[in-house]
Amino acid sequence: MDTVLVAAAVLVEEGRVLLTQRKPGTHLAGAWEFPGGKVQTGEDPREALRRELAEELGIEAHAGEILDVAFHRYEDAGKAVLLMFFEAVRDASSPEPRAVDVAAFKWAGAGALDPALFPPADVAVLQKVRARLLGSPP
Repeated sequence: MDTVLVAAAVLVEEGRVLLTQRKPGTHLAGAWEFPGGKVQTGEDPREALRRELAEELGIEAHAGEILDVAFHRYEDAGKAVLLMFFEAVRDASSPEPRAVDVAAFKWAGAGALDPALFPPADVAVLQKVRARLLGSPP
């Protein structure tokens, strides 16, 4: 079983976090997730995240510190993922997000982070993100 390295953004603005929805026809289609994607061989995960945010949402952002790391096996898909969740900040010159290569996007408050709407690999970080949105330590 191959392990895919994924960089994901926890991008918080005005007390809400940016989420994207997986496209129809993809693994976990319709699930909401933190934006990001696969890190290519030899690519710096922070650069991969910057590239993925531009490709998926048309935004310019940079990755900061790692908020969390999660490993999950998707037996049904025959793969495993190692996710690096980075704190991310949109650059001052960045346009507003738009759904370029995702089904949809939304800004979500703490109350909208229902684990049932997320891929299993994203569920562990939800508590930390919820705490951050509510302004309390995780």
